[in-house]
Amino acid sequence: MWEYTDKVKEHFMNPRNVGEIKDANAVGEVGSLSCGDALKLMLKVDEKEIIVDAKFQTFGCASAIASSSALTEMVKGLPLTEAEKITNEEIADFLGGLPKEKMHCSVMGREALEAAVANYRGVPVPVAEGEVVCECFGVTDLEVKRAIEESHLRSVEDITNFTKAGGGCGKCLDRLQEILDEVTGSAKSRIIPMKGPARMTTIQKIKKIEDVLEREIRPALRNDGGDIELIDVDGDMVIVALRGACGGCSRSTTTLKEYVEKTLREQVLDTLVVEEER
Repeated sequence: MWEYTDKVKEHFMNPRNVGEIKDANAVGEVGSLSCGDALKLMLKVDEKEIIVDAKFQTFGCASAIASSSALTEMVKGLPLTEAEKITNEEIADFLGGLPKEKMHCSVMGREALEAAVANYRGVPVPVAEGEVVCECFGVTDLEVKRAIEESHLRSVEDITNFTKAGGGCGKCLDRLQEILDEVTGSAKSRIIPMKGPARMTTIQKIKKIEDVLEREIRPALRNDGGDIELIDVDGDMVIVALRGACGGCSRSTTTLKEYVEKTLREQVLDTLVVEEER
């Protein structure tokens, strides 16, 4: 199970600056719904290039919401030149730390800030051109190298945690190892893992859960006037919210355990436990 700090929980349960700035003059959008995370950051910058307001809209897990909330609090009142120096590690530190599997959420915040600053200045959004090494999430070799160098990554698992690369089909894992060896100069000391069952990464698990919810569970619930929303995946704990008719149904516990949990265990992982959001 992941351990969230009290500050992460606070910014998730009571996120700051959610919404839209109608006259925002610096807007950055990163991620996509298909990848499971998306963030739109809106800033109002005055004539002295001071950020006087910041708001966000995000689609993602608890860590994505908390990271976005934290970022808006960090940048408000800062000169643009100071705000653009904020790193993803500083966003995580502001929250008292993030689980290593969720560091990509802080990276998404940094990328949204970079995109917003570029939008304000009327220049192209920084794009890491290069070879696309992870087709599932569109991550390039230059993005991977940047993450390795800036965050001192030392394993392919670290790369996945920070960039999502390798968290989908897994076909790029060997290429990620090659890039890691190249950047760190550790090719000669590479450890070959023992053969055994492939471990499902956190991102793979989330994508499989979302697929089963969308393809099978949600249509069945909608037939009865209900719906379901994935809130978070914490280890083997799947947190969901029942909507519509299912939300106030006296049989909601039965629906969760006998249908949702059973289906996810059969089609994703047999150790999953489904709980309703409190």
